[in-house]
Amino acid sequence: MNESYVLTFSVDYPDRSLDRLTTFFRIFTVIPIAIVAAMVSGATYSYDTATTTTAVVAAGGILFAAPLLMILFRKKYPRWWFDWNRELLRFQSRVGAYLGLLSDQYPSTDEQQYVHLEVDYPNVETDLARGMPLIKWFLAIPHYIVLFFLYIAVFVCVVIAWFAILFTGRYPRSLFDFVVGVGRWHLRVTAYMFILVTDKYPPFSLSE
Repeated sequence: MNESYVLTFSVDYPDRSLDRLTTFFRIFTVIPIAIVAAMVSGATYSYDTATTTTAVVAAGGILFAAPLLMILFRKKYPRWWFDWNRELLRFQSRVGAYLGLLSDQYPSTDEQQYVHLEVDYPNVETDLARGMPLIKWFLAIPHYIVLFFLYIAVFVCVVIAWFAILFTGRYPRSLFDFVVGVGRWHLRVTAYMFILVTDKYPPFSLSE
C-alpha cells in the first residue's frame, strides 16, 4: 500500500565515518542554510523596541490557498505551482536531514544530494475531488497527534545519535531508519493536507 503513495522519500545511509567536528557543532553550522530555508518558506519575524514593533515577512512558502481555490473552482493545479511546492519540500528535507545528523554533507539549495523525494503530479480531473481540500485539515487530525509523539521520539534518537557519532563516527542504522521513517510520514501528510496533490489518505506507517 505504501509503495503506491504519491510521495516517496528516502535518505542514503552514510555507510562511513561521519565528521565528528561538524556533528558536534551542527546546531551552529546549520544556521546559514536554515536562514536561507526560512527566507523561502514564508517565515515571519518580529522584534520590539521601546516604541514600535517591527515585522519582517520573507517571500515564498508552500503554496496552499491558491491551489485550494483552483481545485475548488476550476479543477486545475498549475504545474509550476506543483513544481515550486515539490522543490521547496526537497530543500527543506535536505536541511532537516542535515540538522538531524543524517549526513555531514552540507545541504544544497538545488541538488538532491543524499535526500530523494518524489511527488506524482496529480490528474486533477480524476484524482482530486473539489471539496476535499476543505475537510482534509480535519481528517488529518489523527496524524497530527501521532506525529507529535513521534517527533518527541525523533528528538531523543537524534541526541543518542549525536553521542554515537562523536564516539564511533557512525549513525546507528536502526535510529537512522526511524528518523527517516518519521520524516517520510510527515511529508506524506504534507502532500495530503498542505500541497493537496492527493485525496488518498496517508498511511500510518514509517516504511517506504
